[in-house]
Amino acid sequence: MTEDKLPTQSENFAEWYNQLVLKAELADYAPVRGCMVVRPYGWALWENMTAALDRRFKATGHVNAAFPLLIPMSFFEKEKTHVQGFSPELAVVTIGGGEKLEEPLVIRPTSETIIGTMYSKWIKSYRDLPVLINQWGSVVRWEMRTKLFLRTLEFYWQEGHTAHATPEEGKEETLRMLEVYADFAINDGAIPVIKGRKSQSEKFAGADNSYSIEAMMGDTKALQSGTSHDLGQNFAKAFDIQYLDKNNLLQYVWTTSWGLSTRFIGAVIMTHGDNQGLILPPKLAPYQIVIIPIYKNEEEKSLVMPVVSKVVQELQNFRIKVDNREEVTPGFKYNDWEMRGVPLRIEIGPRDVQKGTLAFARRDIPGKAGKTFVQQTQLEAQVAEALQTIQASLFERALAFRRAHTFDPQDYTELKSVLEKGWAFSWWCGDAECEAKVKDETKATTRCIPLEQEPGRGTCIVCGKPATEKVIFGRAY
Repeated sequence: MTEDKLPTQSENFAEWYNQLVLKAELADYAPVRGCMVVRPYGWALWENMTAALDRRFKATGHVNAAFPLLIPMSFFEKEKTHVQGFSPELAVVTIGGGEKLEEPLVIRPTSETIIGTMYSKWIKSYRDLPVLINQWGSVVRWEMRTKLFLRTLEFYWQEGHTAHATPEEGKEETLRMLEVYADFAINDGAIPVIKGRKSQSEKFAGADNSYSIEAMMGDTKALQSGTSHDLGQNFAKAFDIQYLDKNNLLQYVWTTSWGLSTRFIGAVIMTHGDNQGLILPPKLAPYQIVIIPIYKNEEEKSLVMPVVSKVVQELQNFRIKVDNREEVTPGFKYNDWEMRGVPLRIEIGPRDVQKGTLAFARRDIPGKAGKTFVQQTQLEAQVAEALQTIQASLFERALAFRRAHTFDPQDYTELKSVLEKGWAFSWWCGDAECEAKVKDETKATTRCIPLEQEPGRGTCIVCGKPATEKVIFGRAY
């Protein structure tokens, strides 16, 4: 870490984000334009996310597998909507072993095509269904404008791909996984996401319907944080995925796909971070606790370090880092770990040893207001309670922020005005022309049509025609 201060969020939110990712050693720029190197601290955060998701996937009956990175170009041409949607972003290999390939190979931007091909081999009977497979890996999409974690040429993610006997089962799976993502975001990420359906123009290329969880960042922009797609029979017909049903009739399966990526790291940074740096939710933080020993000489050190060892032993069920660097001051360490977002700091000095106390400093409450002194008894229970309080506090604060920056404009003029400072939750007739007008004139898009909204009717905020659903308009990353 350098001692250079971060820009404040109000001065330049984008630069605050860029510098924080680098200073906190989450990631760095790779030699290839638009790619990133995820550093150990960032990867530890991602590992905690993958563990939380993988646990949920397996609890819902899914298993993991691995499919090839290279996909024949002809596979993409089988599903016309899919290839049209992805063709500008494809990275293509044309030479292998020093010779021109007979058929170009695409570095996977997503795996529906290769997995669909394999499913057509594996699925023959209704007894083979459902197929519930997830893959962890990376994909490549040739983006023009990139930003660490949020949009890079190569990024890490999971992609689930399932096959079902009926359309009802396919839709049920799509919504089940949307719920899994929302549960993860809310309960582990402390991010109050909104679940909703994408408009036809914003849905995944090749899907019947797409659903997403949308989160509001600290600059009031939206971030699509996870998606789940009902693919209908589009890929089944393109890749001839058929099965014999119980009546011995040949049927096409119904498929889904769903994914969440390292972009969620960006969501955590921009939802919870402040001018001092990261604030990481305890359930995901690489270190939940950092212990700072404080001493001026060897005599004080001999008093403090045995207590540090005892505390570490008592708190072994938590993720702990002891900062025993002697070349920097305690004050430097405080600032360093505040910038890195560790939820709870425990300070132990000679006076604490004498009094039988410890200093707790909560990252979500900066300065003296967040510091308390606790007894060195029942320490595990006190720490667990503090971390639980921090986790809940982060969620409530993010929810309050989103509510304060979500508006219900009464006409189109007001809509354009509120989109300068947050989201609009407005009636929309569903017409793509109205959607395009908002995008052209405000740079805001339809983020999602929330699944949870009060029934009723209204008039479209853009054209005044009758509308039966409300949509979230917002500028997005």
